[in-house]
Amino acid sequence: MAVPNRFTSLLEVLEHCDDFPLPQTDLKAYAARVNSLYHFKVSPYATTLGYVLPQVAREFGACQGWDLDETRIPRTLTLCTSPEAASRSAVIASTLARFKQNGTFRILEHWRSELKPCYGPTGEVLFAIERAAFPLLGIVAYGVMFIAYTRDRQGHVTGLWVQRRSEKARTHAGLYDGTAAGGMGVDETSFATLLAEAKEEASLSGEFIRRGARACGTISYFHTRRVEMGGEVGLLQPGVHFLYEMEVPDHTMPESNDENVAGFELLTLGDIRGEIFAGRAKPWFALAVIDFFIRHGIISEENERDFVEISMRLHRTLEFPVFGVSFLKTL
Repeated sequence: MAVPNRFTSLLEVLEHCDDFPLPQTDLKAYAARVNSLYHFKVSPYATTLGYVLPQVAREFGACQGWDLDETRIPRTLTLCTSPEAASRSAVIASTLARFKQNGTFRILEHWRSELKPCYGPTGEVLFAIERAAFPLLGIVAYGVMFIAYTRDRQGHVTGLWVQRRSEKARTHAGLYDGTAAGGMGVDETSFATLLAEAKEEASLSGEFIRRGARACGTISYFHTRRVEMGGEVGLLQPGVHFLYEMEVPDHTMPESNDENVAGFELLTLGDIRGEIFAGRAKPWFALAVIDFFIRHGIISEENERDFVEISMRLHRTLEFPVFGVSFLKTL
């Protein structure tokens, strides 16, 4: 007997990834959710940088350099150090090392030894944090998603090169992902991340990528972590992915160069759609594919009933400082 699909529509696929309540659709539910969480801040800024689960906030609040305020709504968790990025980063590193040693959070079992940035209200890096730990503070994660695709002689898109994650991968084991994808490090541009990930995951050289990769904007979402991601369930993960695509010749074949990548498959449009509906694709990769389908006219208002809502929802406005938004000082 055939296994039923996990999703019945592309809008359901999107809502699976972007699952934090939307204020414009249910303000009461949104307000209740936001007020049930601690708002993470960095002194002296008043800006909220992320939402933190109560049990997580209390663990941080018990450590030196952190202040927990439960007397107001919303409740706050504030990092209180001297106002230099290095000082903030040092306190965070010390706190996380203590948690890791004590086994406080399961998510830290997936320690990467990679630093990721947290940006402030004017685009500056406030601190760097271990990659495995950023969901604890609910801060925005930035990454790159690259899709290599093929066309026929008539110019129609025929297939997408997708990677199958290893069954031993730390997160989303066995699921489909982009041709290359990865998180952005401190002081790293999206294109530099693309070059590194394409070589590391798919054995595609920098020269090859520079010849044809095309920037295609971004997707943004607000995701709640689930069991398949490892670690604590319910941690909040807002994300922004910079999208790139590249038409490649039929003879081009990505090859795995990473233990987390089991291999690559050239899937037809129907096949990749079927895998997404079956729930066998990473949530944000599924969004990137939907965005790809829109760009190339594969789905439109003529064949997708939720086209307008999907098009808008692929670019969620996040409540937190977003890299690049405030970089323009003058017009």
